[in-house]
Amino acid sequence: MSELKELRVSNDAMNEPEELQRRIDDEGYLFFKRLVDPDKLWALRREMMSMIQQVGWLIPGTDPMDGIADINMRYTEGDNEYSAGYAEVYKIENFHRSAHWLEYLDIVEKMVGAPIMPHPQKVARIWFPKYTEHTTPKHQDFVHFQGSYDNITCWAPIGDCPIELGGLAVIPQSHKVNRVLDHHFSLGAGGLIVHEDEHEEINPVWHTTNYEAGDALFFPALTIHQALPNYTEDKLRLSLDNRYMLVGDTVAEHMLNPHDPSQLTWEDIYPHWRHDDLKYYWKDYDNRVVERDLSFGDKARVEVLELARAGDEHAIYALKRGAKNSPDTVTPEVWAVLDELGVKV
Repeated sequence: MSELKELRVSNDAMNEPEELQRRIDDEGYLFFKRLVDPDKLWALRREMMSMIQQVGWLIPGTDPMDGIADINMRYTEGDNEYSAGYAEVYKIENFHRSAHWLEYLDIVEKMVGAPIMPHPQKVARIWFPKYTEHTTPKHQDFVHFQGSYDNITCWAPIGDCPIELGGLAVIPQSHKVNRVLDHHFSLGAGGLIVHEDEHEEINPVWHTTNYEAGDALFFPALTIHQALPNYTEDKLRLSLDNRYMLVGDTVAEHMLNPHDPSQLTWEDIYPHWRHDDLKYYWKDYDNRVVERDLSFGDKARVEVLELARAGDEHAIYALKRGAKNSPDTVTPEVWAVLDELGVKV
């Protein structure tokens, strides 16, 4: 990756909705320093990291606030072991409530100029060190979350997140392509990557920063972004990754369900909560629900077979992982490719 540039800070325009709308329309992102009281993030961090320690992903006896990872327990989305631990974190009520904090709701309404609703599907990112090949690849969010180009993503670190811990980076103005670009198979969360250098209209200059607790980065569904690798020796990266939609806009049906890697239903989650006010809250809104477009993933599944046959190690790993974790859902063609390659599951 070329030299990283600093994100533009927009705290100076926090009370100027028209200027916020102009900036996000022009630059494809808005970044705020300490939008939320850092103490709220530190409290959430303690609750979530304590659970992460309970599931065995942090070194026993260490302070969970330090996030000292047991690198022998490195898992990622797609691993059954990840789903088992993630499910316990995903049940935490305050994690879901954080997407409804007034600081986030207020600033998103200002930047879009209309009433908004958080997607029910909240996302936590739990990223291990020394696992860089599984870093979230370059992509546009629309291929995963769909619904509307007007959806806004909010990424926020749960604690401080210097560049070496693997914060988020964006390409300013990349949303101006005004279309969903071709995505290809990749390891990492979501399993899809866009090659920005294939598109002459995109200037592939990446912007990021040394994030601090309380910071927040917002961008629309077509902005190209990626996670940076976690190059630390032993620190776990923890972050919020949530979406907001215009009330009455289109939402893809899968976004009304819990995040897939949790393998949970709302009926699994809600018994762990103390309050009822946010349970099924989206049913009070008249939003148009559409089916999930599976074509993005279908294309990647064709590519991964071709790459595996050609000896690509990442593709072979992905096929092997899928066969190990969900053998009942693996297609005969996948088994055939693994047999051709002599890969044992």
